[in-house]
Amino acid sequence: MAKYTGGANVKGGYYWNPRAWAVEVVPSEGGRLPGNGARFVKVPFPLLLVVVPVLGALFLMFMPVIGFALLVHAVVKKVTGGVKEGAADLAATVHPGWRPGEAHFTGKPGEEEEKAPGAAPTKELKALEDEIARKRGDE
Repeated sequence: MAKYTGGANVKGGYYWNPRAWAVEVVPSEGGRLPGNGARFVKVPFPLLLVVVPVLGALFLMFMPVIGFALLVHAVVKKVTGGVKEGAADLAATVHPGWRPGEAHFTGKPGEEEEKAPGAAPTKELKALEDEIARKRGDE
């Protein structure tokens, strides 16, 4: 069985695409295989009579399994999606988003402002200011 790629000029016959599970029929005078980059295998007609029913039977057997697998996947996704959403909400509450340019160093309303020790002008500081002013005035 020879292998071909999509878009190739081929002789007439039956070409099976294993990826798409499709059989392409090319007329006896020849033609082009459809698809860009798709892979095809030339299958003799007697073998085709065996392969096509087997593929159909496999499809019929695994279709219910695929349906149940998709159902289980959807249920698990719904259940875990709710948990993820709750965790995301909790994380957003515990750690608020970053807002550039916003500062929270002003305290809360009604709080008394604490003054740093030595922030109010003392007698020594006032005397130093007067001395500096006197010296500047003398010069």
